[in-house]
Amino acid sequence: MPPIKHKALINVDLGEGYGNLKCGPDDELLPFIDIANVACGFHSGDPLIMSSTVSACKARNIRIGAHPGLPDLQGFGRRYMQLSPEELTAITVYQVGALKGFLDAEGVKLNHVKPHGVLYGMMCRDLEVAKAVMRGIPKGVPVFGLAGTKMEEAARDEGVEFWAEMYGDVKYSPDGMLVIDRIKKPWKTEDVEKHVRQQLETESVTATDGSTVHLPVKEYSLSLCCHSDSPGCVEIVRTARQVCDEFNKEHGYS
Repeated sequence: MPPIKHKALINVDLGEGYGNLKCGPDDELLPFIDIANVACGFHSGDPLIMSSTVSACKARNIRIGAHPGLPDLQGFGRRYMQLSPEELTAITVYQVGALKGFLDAEGVKLNHVKPHGVLYGMMCRDLEVAKAVMRGIPKGVPVFGLAGTKMEEAARDEGVEFWAEMYGDVKYSPDGMLVIDRIKKPWKTEDVEKHVRQQLETESVTATDGSTVHLPVKEYSLSLCCHSDSPGCVEIVRTARQVCDEFNKEHGYS
């Protein structure tokens, strides 16, 4: 199989606190990442946190995207909810618009939109859900998603540029879907290294049942996602950074 044709960039979900509650060690993660997905208030995040996260990312030249989720603060956007297509489009417009206000104030471009948690999973499986969310994304702004799923199909149908994602701290089911945990579980760094390296070097992943699943990255731009609420997230992201840097250097991706 030929190598992946694009540089592997690392994206991490940031700004996922609320009020006085802090979720992940965002400041410690910033040195290792290329792209931030900033929570927009529905699953986590609030105006002050959004503002400070945008400022911190701007200071390090980290690309910033919106991370809209289901309206579920208590469940952190990781519980299933049934919304109409109109609601799904509207909550996407609302959340992306909220973040864009802070980006505009800092003179920073909206890099992408990446749906959060169960909303992401729903979009992978349900074409109508995926299309409804795509219709809420501003024209010309890419979406990050799981290749080979309804997300990719909906992006193509709605004319939204698609970036393929891989995951450094999420397991895959035998059908190639993500296993979305309500509360993140710890990973050993050696398992993260193996998990990330397999995906980048073979475009495949070992699923929860031990089978090997193909990841159809094709010629899409690529980003590897890690989470700021995973136990030991700093070491997870540091390890993913090392593997990505080795992959990029080997293939001449500067």
